[in-house]
Amino acid sequence: MSDEPQTSDTPQERRRWPRAVGLFLLIAIPAGYMAISAQKSRGSGEDKQENAAATGLTHNWPSKVQRRIYDTPIPSYSVDVAYYETNSWKSSRMYVQFVTSAKGLDKFLSRFDVTRDVLNDGQVTIDEKSASAVGWKLDADKKWAGGVIDQKDPEPTLDITVDLDNPDHPKVYVISTVKP
Repeated sequence: MSDEPQTSDTPQERRRWPRAVGLFLLIAIPAGYMAISAQKSRGSGEDKQENAAATGLTHNWPSKVQRRIYDTPIPSYSVDVAYYETNSWKSSRMYVQFVTSAKGLDKFLSRFDVTRDVLNDGQVTIDEKSASAVGWKLDADKKWAGGVIDQKDPEPTLDITVDLDNPDHPKVYVISTVKP
C-alpha cells in the first residue's frame, strides 16, 4: 500500500474545472458590462430630462455645442453665467446672461466684428415679455446700452442689452434667435 492518496482524475474530470471557469467568465463579463452601461445610460437620460423640463435659467455655462449653435461666445472668467433654451417649429432661442470685465465685453462684441458703437446708450433691446420668460428685470433705473446684431442666414440674430451700472464689470443679457 502506498501513502499517496488515490485520485480518480480522469482526463474528463480535469477538463471540468477550466470549462466551468470559462463558462462563468463568458456569462459574468457581458452581464457586468451591461449593468454598468445601463447605469450610465440611465444617468444620461435623467440629465437630458432635467434640461428639457427646465422652466427658467440654468445657472451654469451652456455646452460648447449650444454656444456654437447660438453664436454666444461667453468670455473667459465671466461669472453669474446662466442660460435657458427654447425650441419651436418657427425658431429656437437661447437666453444667456453673464457678468464680465470691460475688456471681456469688448472681446465678446469683437467676435461679431463690431465694437461698443453697436450698443445705443439708454436702449433695451430685449422686450418685457421675453425678459419675464426667464425672470430678467430690465428696470428703467439702470444705465443700459443695447443693440441688435443681424447676421446672414443661417447665423442667429442676437439681441444684446448691457447693464453698465458698473462699467468695469458689465452684466450682459443676450437672446440669440435661430430660424430654420
